[in-house]
Amino acid sequence: MAPRLLLVQLGCLALLLPLPGAAEFSPSLDSDFTFTLRAGRKECFYQPMRKEASLELEYQVLDGAGLDVDFHLLSPEGETLVFDQRKSDGVHTVETEDGDYMFCFDNTFSTISEKVIFFELILDNMGEDGQDEEDWKKYVTGTDLLDMKLEDILVSI
Repeated sequence: MAPRLLLVQLGCLALLLPLPGAAEFSPSLDSDFTFTLRAGRKECFYQPMRKEASLELEYQVLDGAGLDVDFHLLSPEGETLVFDQRKSDGVHTVETEDGDYMFCFDNTFSTISEKVIFFELILDNMGEDGQDEEDWKKYVTGTDLLDMKLEDILVSI
């Protein structure tokens, strides 16, 4: 079974956490998310990364006039690593340092049209040697915990 991720958006904050079994496999994690970006708005997400890991981000505008959006990827120091202007899609990979990487989807150039945006994150070399496999449990709440309990029941049957 492939590792699963929990994507939580708190305002403009997204945090990815590995779920059970992630430490047993190659330390590669992925997750995807689709959201609506209103006209004249900008949404930013943060992804904590480790040194010598790899962050791959793929995005696509699924709906909205022009099927375009501005995309920014910034390092933990605030350096612009990628800037795509009025693109409908993109794939970018960066080797990372310790810290929070910020990526933003910007629709401020549009005064009328909202956009539906899909993005996928692929994180490589994110595993930690000696990581306690139970650490993920303190971050799981609500229906996600229910899903895992049901999965545990199916495994035991």
